[in-house]
Amino acid sequence: MSETMAGLKRSCYCGEVSENMLGQTVTVMGWVNRARNKGQLIFVLLRDRTGLVQLTLEENRTPAEAFQKASGLRSEFVVAATGRVIARTPENVNPEMVTGKVEIDVQSLRILAEADVPPFQIGDGTVSNDLRLKYRYLDLRNQELQRNLRIRHQIAQVVRKYLDGEGFLEIETPMLTKSSPEGARDYLVPSRVHPGEFYALPQSPQMIKQILMVSGMDKYFQIVRCFRDEDLRADRQPEFTQIDMELSFVDIDDILTLNENMMKEVFKEVLGVDVPVPFQRMPYAEAMGRFGSDKPDIRFGMELRDLSALVKGSDFQVFEGALAAGGSVRGICAPGCGSLPRKQIDSLVELAKTYRAKGLAWITVEDSGYKTSLSRFFDDGQLKGICDALEAKPGDLVLICADKNEIVYDTLGALRQEMARQLDLVKKDDFRFLWVTEFPLLEWNEEDNRYYAKHHPFTAPMDEDLPFLETNPGAVRAKAYDMVLNGFELGGGSLRIFQRDLQERMFAALGMTMEEAYKGFSFLLDAFRYGAPPHGGLAFGLDRITMLMVGADSLRDVIAFPKTKDASCPMTGAPGAVSEKQLAELGIHTNLD
Repeated sequence: MSETMAGLKRSCYCGEVSENMLGQTVTVMGWVNRARNKGQLIFVLLRDRTGLVQLTLEENRTPAEAFQKASGLRSEFVVAATGRVIARTPENVNPEMVTGKVEIDVQSLRILAEADVPPFQIGDGTVSNDLRLKYRYLDLRNQELQRNLRIRHQIAQVVRKYLDGEGFLEIETPMLTKSSPEGARDYLVPSRVHPGEFYALPQSPQMIKQILMVSGMDKYFQIVRCFRDEDLRADRQPEFTQIDMELSFVDIDDILTLNENMMKEVFKEVLGVDVPVPFQRMPYAEAMGRFGSDKPDIRFGMELRDLSALVKGSDFQVFEGALAAGGSVRGICAPGCGSLPRKQIDSLVELAKTYRAKGLAWITVEDSGYKTSLSRFFDDGQLKGICDALEAKPGDLVLICADKNEIVYDTLGALRQEMARQLDLVKKDDFRFLWVTEFPLLEWNEEDNRYYAKHHPFTAPMDEDLPFLETNPGAVRAKAYDMVLNGFELGGGSLRIFQRDLQERMFAALGMTMEEAYKGFSFLLDAFRYGAPPHGGLAFGLDRITMLMVGADSLRDVIAFPKTKDASCPMTGAPGAVSEKQLAELGIHTNLD
């Protein structure tokens, strides 16, 4: 039978019990992690969010009532125990536990809540994700997840303290906003008061924070929930949290330096890691050319090399066709992988095809020559030239892709990451930051036959590229920047367009009339009529920062209540059907019958 905790006060957490408390009487409360009944002796591991402590009850020493209650304990019972802190005997010291040198000699025990047998053991890493998420309240008792959420909390607190010290104001922005024509797909919220009209949940507070700069707030930030209705993956969720900021009267160096120092502070305060500043800066074109990615992992080499000039004029039509179509032939060298079995090389070819590559050429470098899929088209002298360009040595594996540049970059960038994983070249606690800068302002969409903004339509072009905005829009670079860590984009931002005439030119480059622009962005464009300061900003993904800092493989492990890959919640059953009455109030009828 469950009891109350009337008259009891917790004196310390389980993980706080230490040798400094020897001889003291303490009261701890938590969940039974495990109970071992050895007849005359009962050991109970009690767990709370700070860790574990061992309770000891001995039949001839512990009060009979407490001993009797302990004999019926099972995993996940909630109990309160009072007793004296004593030292464990040397042979019973547990070096794996923070509290492993002490235990509590129990004098009184209360069972505050009994528990059914849980569907899985807390901390069992073999449990399926769907089951973990269905019983998330049990999964969150896992010490690792509790540690992750504690670190997430610490990151947020350090950020708040740092930005407050830099003169920022934390200002909330609306959750119910207007859908805009650019960006990812919105989550829509129907309005009862305005039938047939919809709010949109914010993908980010972009336009609102620019309005705050027009309002004279000067330095704004918030840690804010954002929403995007897009396909999910390990590092993406439909609702996520941004560390969002915007500043007035600044240049790129001001913003980058501020955020480098903020990251340095976060890593020092939370992990005790010294991050060197300033961070390396790398233009977008260089990042793509060397690493095949705009978020390169610089913890290892295997950089891409352009082989186009070396192979031009060969009889190999795959190479020649790619070059004739304006593409390129590029390769990477995987050191020490020349002995990979053919089956494993074939799996790399299949991986390349998932990135739209038509195939993958390979060369294994041996002391006596070359083994390759290109033997019919290239002699040993030509193969040597290719391998020399990639600095390949005997025992190495060369992988070559030929196609449009976009496909070549995606393919070799992914293969580079895969080979680094197979070679165990990366360590999760090796934090290598850099800034990727000078992104393209626009990107061409062949389906729609028009340009789209690479970031968003308020990103400022580089001053020296302004003459190309009408004549060669694809060549215009942006005053944009992303902070990258170990192959992940932590956050991105830009200096903004604040002049109305330049904003109108930008909309024209996107194929939008001013009427269309005002329909989507009228309140921002109207605000610019009354004097907008030069401004810029940046938004970080708090979830992603936490994921990398704790060494997790998925955002699900750093979010208290995440969604599955189909954006559903097994615990609550969301999304779910609603009553016809609710739909009628909103003037909505579904056509799913």
